[in-house]
Amino acid sequence: MSAVTKQETGRSGMKTIDMVYIAIFAALMAVCSWISIPTTVPFTLQTFGVFIAVGILGGKRGTLAVLVYILLGAVGLPVFAGFSGGIGALLGTSGGYIIGFLFSALSMWLMEKTLGRNVAVQVVSMVVGLVVCYAFGTVWFMAVYTSQTGAVGVMTVLGWCIFPFIIPDLLKIALAFALSNRLRKYVA
Repeated sequence: MSAVTKQETGRSGMKTIDMVYIAIFAALMAVCSWISIPTTVPFTLQTFGVFIAVGILGGKRGTLAVLVYILLGAVGLPVFAGFSGGIGALLGTSGGYIIGFLFSALSMWLMEKTLGRNVAVQVVSMVVGLVVCYAFGTVWFMAVYTSQTGAVGVMTVLGWCIFPFIIPDLLKIALAFALSNRLRKYVA
């Protein structure tokens, strides 16, 4: 191993440039979470940030960017929607969707690892990642809501937390897919 390579690679085997990309995309996810699109049910671009991170950086670095984003919020930095942060944000009703971002990224990474990184796999992995996030977040929402307020039906929760977001999230997937395919070649 050359002297330059030893300096660029940390103990974990990651290069400095990898750590920079992970930090940049964690910051991008924070900015995406602050952007709120006002509609009947307002939505943010958080899921877009997750999809673009994994789409451009690949499974490993993209998943690490999502993990860093969640950890930044967990320690109290206002990186989540509405400039919120802290353990309370993660333990609340919507915290499961934030934690679900990590499972989304992991499922996308798994699909990339097992099926390759072609166009079809990338699109399907983003849709599967969205479904994983929806599933984890909905179960979490129901558990927290039930413990705080009382029992609530699955269809009610889906009406509050999923159905209004399906079309915007599919549009975010399309945009993330298009951008990641164009920008991936510029990332080392």
